[in-house]
This record gives sequence, C-alpha cells and structure tokens, in this order.
Amino acid sequence: MMNKLLFAGIALVVTGNVMAQDLKSSAVPSVVKTALAKKYPEAAKVSWEKEKGNYEANWGGKSGEDNSVVFTLSGTFVEIVKAIAVSDLPKNVAPYVAAHYKGARIKEAGKVTDAAGKTMYEAEIKGGDLIFDENGNFLKKD
Repeated sequence: MMNKLLFAGIALVVTGNVMAQDLKSSAVPSVVKTALAKKYPEAAKVSWEKEKGNYEANWGGKSGEDNSVVFTLSGTFVEIVKAIAVSDLPKNVAPYVAAHYKGARIKEAGKVTDAAGKTMYEAEIKGGDLIFDENGNFLKKD
C-alpha cells in the first residue's frame, strides 16, 4: 500500500516501512540527471524520488515505473529494476513466498541488475520487497 503525505510542499511516499520522498526535477543534482541521461538516453517523463540518501529515477509503462534506476548523490549508478510479470520470476519464488509469508500475494515483480552486472529478483508483497538471487533463492527482505 502506498500513501502520500504532503509536508511543507514535499510529497512523502510511504511504502511498507520505507519512506521515499517525491522530488521535483529541479531538486535533483545535475550530476545525477546527467548520469541518467548518459546511461539511459531513452528515459522520458522521469519522476524522481529520494530514498535512503540516493536518487531514484522512474519512467516507462502505464504506471511510469517500468524502469527504476538508483544513483548516489555523486551520480554513481547503483542498480536498475525493470518491471516483469510475476509469472516471469524464477519458479521457486512463489512457493517460497507461500511457505514463509502465509496468505501473501506477490503484487509486483522486478528484475534487478546492479552496477557489477549481478542479477537479482524482487517480489513485492504487503509489507515490503523480497529479494532473491538469479536462481530464485531468498536473500533478504527490504
């Protein structure tokens, strides 16, 4: 569940236990916007959030969040999450969720690629994101 709070003209987005701050493009350091344009020149209609001290750019798809890229304050690429169908998650993710999170439903899924090229998968359930390795083995809850 996502809730937006308006505080002093800044929208805060609450998703699970993590608070992300919606930002206007003008509030994003130019080094970060330049890094995005260089790495992903196709990015259009970008929305920005600040989460855990990093900057997250979102674009694409109906929701505007088919691609979610994270950069540090200095413009260093951290990771990209590309939305995928829940059915495209590794085959052992759904059974893991069913066994360890009774009654939970996977609402969204993503393929994560970090700066080193390592692939992981993200399954969003109520209360947070579950992170799995490239083979579908559980790593952590975010």
